Amino acid sequence: MSKYSSEFKLEVVKYYLDNNVGYQTTADHFCVAYALVLKWVRKYKENGYAGLMKNQKSSYGGDFKLNVVEYMHENHLSCQETAFHFNLAGDYVVSKWERIYYEEGPQGLYIERRGRSKNMSSKPKKKNLNKEVEEDLIAENQRLRMENEYLKKLNALVQERIKRENKKK
Repeated sequence: MSKYSSEFKLEVVKYYLDNNVGYQTTADHFCVAYALVLKWVRKYKENGYAGLMKNQKSSYGGDFKLNVVEYMHENHLSCQETAFHFNLAGDYVVSKWERIYYEEGPQGLYIERRGRSKNMSSKPKKKNLNKEVEEDLIAENQRLRMENEYLKKLNALVQERIKRENKKK
C-alpha cells in the first residue's frame, strides 16, 4: 500500500495547478517532499487521474517491455520521462529493461525473472568421478603426503646438524 492515497495526491496536484504556486510552496503546505509534488504533477499532466493511482499491474509482457525500450530510444527520452509516458511505477523499471535489452538483446525481455531460480539448491552437488580418476587422485594425495613428511624430516635433520656444528665452534 502506498503512503499517500490517490485522493490526497489529486488534492496536492489541484492545489498546485489552481493556486498558481510553486512546487516548494505546495510541498510546504501539505508537508510532503518537493520531489513528490513534482512527480505527481508530471504524472497528472501526462496521464490524468490514472497517473496518480497505484499501478495494479505488477508484471508486463515481453512485447510491452520491448515497445517501452524502443520508444525511449526512438524519442531520445530519459528513463523517468519514459516511465511517466507509460504510467509505470518508477524509472528503475525502465532502466532495468534497458540494461537487459543491451546485455541480452530483445529476446531477454521475454524471460520471466521473478522468484527464485529453478536450479538453486542448499547443498552443492558432488561431482561423480570415474573410478580410475578417483583412485589416481587418492594415490597422488598419498604420495604428496609422504613427500611432505620426508621433507619435514630432512629439514629437521639439517637443523640438528647446523646446531651441532655451531656448538663445536
